[in-house]
Amino acid sequence: MRQVSTVTDPVTASDVDGVLRCRYGTVEDFDIERFLDGIGAFAGAGANVIVQLANRPVGYGVVESTVESGRADVHPWKRLRTTLTYIAVAMLGTEEDRDVYRQAVGSVHRRVRSAPGAEVKYNAFDPELQKWVAVCLCWGVMDTHERLYGPLDRATKEVFVQYGARFGTGLQMRPDMWPADLAAFESYFEAGLARMQIDDVVAEYLRKLVGLRNVPRPRRLADFHRFAVTGLLPETMRAQLYLPWTDEQERRHRLMFRAIGAVYGRLPVRARIVPYSTVLRDMRRRQRLGRPLV
Repeated sequence: MRQVSTVTDPVTASDVDGVLRCRYGTVEDFDIERFLDGIGAFAGAGANVIVQLANRPVGYGVVESTVESGRADVHPWKRLRTTLTYIAVAMLGTEEDRDVYRQAVGSVHRRVRSAPGAEVKYNAFDPELQKWVAVCLCWGVMDTHERLYGPLDRATKEVFVQYGARFGTGLQMRPDMWPADLAAFESYFEAGLARMQIDDVVAEYLRKLVGLRNVPRPRRLADFHRFAVTGLLPETMRAQLYLPWTDEQERRHRLMFRAIGAVYGRLPVRARIVPYSTVLRDMRRRQRLGRPLV
């Protein structure tokens, strides 16, 4: 893999807003809160991590990371909090929130790089790897929302995809790297899935997360988690992780999500986004108190 400099031009939150205004008019016209479902975040987190880590350098960057505080297999609840915070800041935060959190994430990512002579080269500041992670996050939010409430029209998905550029610019991805439209987004994601190969090293790590072997849990919770995660995975990912899936399981999985959506969708929008709004407030409190954000 090409060498990547850790020195990048700073990307401010206003950069991506400028791209959005250029393409779609006023950013504020898009009500992002309608598409952020707290229950979807918990249900879809495991599957999204798998798709992200199917990119081999991303997977090795996580599996071999020496930054123990950010490892999901060591500190699962902390990692869940920081991931939810990242999504909340990107989608709901102010420009100041996004700039502050970008710096905090960057301070950790600087230490995530492959050792000299490593078989798999990676660098957490590689904008191409960050683009893949960002696209996966955007895909995951949309996919889970549609599973809960039904298909979105393409015009809505078009705008959401452009709003989702903040997932990438919240790292160090340049705004002009984001897919130009929905068709480009779908093409990039599908092409990425087609070339992803999960090797034994990353697969073992992911199976640990799917089976909740990283947290104390009753067996039934682990079984439910495996069922929920497996059903959300693209078929190619299930096959590579040797996760069996039948037509009957697919039917029950779809019914489960639609039933959850039927109940959860009756709540006011502000209630549905409570997990995100809570971690966003916590991030701002941590900043005021001078505590670590990541």
